[in-house]
Amino acid sequence: MIVAVTLSHYIARQFLLCVLTMIAALTGIICLFDLIDLFRRVSSRPEVSSNIVTEIAGLHVPYFAMEILPFGILLGGIVCFWRLTRSSELIVARAAGLSVWQFLAAPLACAILLGITATCVISPLSSVMYRRAADLDQQYLRSDGGPLSLSGGSLWLRQADTQYDPHGVTMLHAGDVQVTQGQLHIRDISVFRLDHEDKLIMRIESPRGALKNAGWELTEASVVRPNNILTPVGVIVLPTSLTLDRVQESFASPDTLSVWALPGFITLLDHSGFSSIRHRIHFQSLLALPILAGTMALVSAGFSMRPSRRGGVAKMVGSGVAAGFLLFTISKVAEQLGKSGALPPVLAAWAPTLAGLCLAVALLLHLEDG
Repeated sequence: MIVAVTLSHYIARQFLLCVLTMIAALTGIICLFDLIDLFRRVSSRPEVSSNIVTEIAGLHVPYFAMEILPFGILLGGIVCFWRLTRSSELIVARAAGLSVWQFLAAPLACAILLGITATCVISPLSSVMYRRAADLDQQYLRSDGGPLSLSGGSLWLRQADTQYDPHGVTMLHAGDVQVTQGQLHIRDISVFRLDHEDKLIMRIESPRGALKNAGWELTEASVVRPNNILTPVGVIVLPTSLTLDRVQESFASPDTLSVWALPGFITLLDHSGFSSIRHRIHFQSLLALPILAGTMALVSAGFSMRPSRRGGVAKMVGSGVAAGFLLFTISKVAEQLGKSGALPPVLAAWAPTLAGLCLAVALLLHLEDG
């Protein structure tokens, strides 16, 4: 047992060293290309200093590290296990009676711990820095209206309305949306207030309104109830839990939200009528990241622990890299199917991870038992 513990610690150290080095190297390469792209974009804007560009590139680092984590574990694991196999250390360990599952327990635990750290610690940091980078990018490098660039477009909202019915809802439609001086203004507004059976309680028509602290403030509003005529009432305030920041976040990338903030924000989106599919998929992907990290560690072991004397090592290592990119492709296809509504968000996020886990376990069983 002492030998097994000592060996596990040794393999874990080698695995962590290779994986962290690979993650740092891949992240550095991606950040370099990102910096070059930012300088290319800023070449037509001489008023923007290089310090701004460098700051934006630096704020992207945690996000890229999160994205590259599974591949860093895969490639780092392949390098680690290939080196240990080439030096016959794993061969000696197996000859001493240790199964592949025993000396893979420590690397697997390290990979899962890296995934948990990325989800719980790096993800909140990444979301804050990525949002800051998006704000700087919007301020200095873009000319559009930002995530809420809906000027001239329409907006639909659905939210709870308990004033007339404990389970009632309000449907709001605006024909034009603009953000001016930090305030959301809407025009050509129609509001439908419904009861729990979706029966119309009243309809509100207003030429203009704004989202304020008290709620949606509709000016020069008129109200019509079933079987009645349109009656002018002046100003109407519809309570809402939405703010301008939350409306903008609903159009922004889910990467700007922390894993801890996503559940509450998803609930808010569902109550407000916005689509929460992107945020649900992103949240489930973050939850699946530790399992995906462990899966990549097992895949790297399955493709790189073939003894050198049996030949075909380069082919096995290449197959491991190809399997990793295939898994990445499948995950992106599943993600797009989830965003289109063809797959439930949970299945879209977890199916590629579970498929890769089955592949890794099958490879290791074949390696161990033939």
